Amino acid sequence: MEIRELKSFHAVGRLKSVSKAAKQLRLGQPTVTMHIKKLEDELGVLLFDRVKRPLQPTSAAIKLMELVEPLLQGIDGLAAKTASAEEQGPVRIGSTYEIISHALLSVSKKFIEEHPHVKLIVRSGTRAEILQMLSDGEADVGILPGHERKRDFDFEGLFPYERVIITPAQHPLLKQQITRLDQIAEWPLILMGRGTYTRTMLEEEFKRKGLNYEIVMELDGMDMIKRYVALGMGISVGPRLSIEHEDRDKVGVINLGTLMPVDQVGTVTLHGKTLSKPVMWFMDILRSTFKHKD
Repeated sequence: MEIRELKSFHAVGRLKSVSKAAKQLRLGQPTVTMHIKKLEDELGVLLFDRVKRPLQPTSAAIKLMELVEPLLQGIDGLAAKTASAEEQGPVRIGSTYEIISHALLSVSKKFIEEHPHVKLIVRSGTRAEILQMLSDGEADVGILPGHERKRDFDFEGLFPYERVIITPAQHPLLKQQITRLDQIAEWPLILMGRGTYTRTMLEEEFKRKGLNYEIVMELDGMDMIKRYVALGMGISVGPRLSIEHEDRDKVGVINLGTLMPVDQVGTVTLHGKTLSKPVMWFMDILRSTFKHKD
């Protein structure tokens, strides 16, 4: 017994006509007739009096109609209910700490305003941790610095990821032209934790050049790092996107574009993964936000 056979039976029972049922179901009349015959053979009963016109359901058919109707109504509403559930999310975003604290704020605000019924889940981590979340199906979209070239992922660039030196106000480095990494390595450093993107690149460059350096503080976010830099406890290297207009009254900022590469922040998704409507809505807002800024 198949759903399509029950649908044909139900339509014929309501309309008392094979031709009308076939038209409503967009099937050929022979197909509807075959469905009725298969049901009759399987159940071992006659469902319609074919002598009378219009067709008359038998007592067995009337009982079957009562049983089938709620089932078909549930099936007909299944697509609508499923679509409704999908449109409520969740949208699961994974991103690095500095992007969540700055670039992602305005996007999240706009998304919540436009789609208040969609559940938005944001998880932070290192770049490697976010890629693992995507692989494990724990995140739909990663927003990460650095172009991702692995075949398992699709990358779409959003905006440049530049790095800067952050110093206390009136620091000696602000009066120098920064052309060498040893000019940075000689000062106490306040950096994000191990495995974070910029710190990893900076330490690799220090080690490659055989430079000694001292990390005096490890902190979870650039906002806290800027506060301790402003106190004079050390200098930092971080993304330009973490520098707000009001920060420049408290700290000095030096561009590092000549010493460290300018990367891209972009979206990373698992290759071949079908994204839900809410995720696509989020991606559209993400693109439009940073396209507008450009």
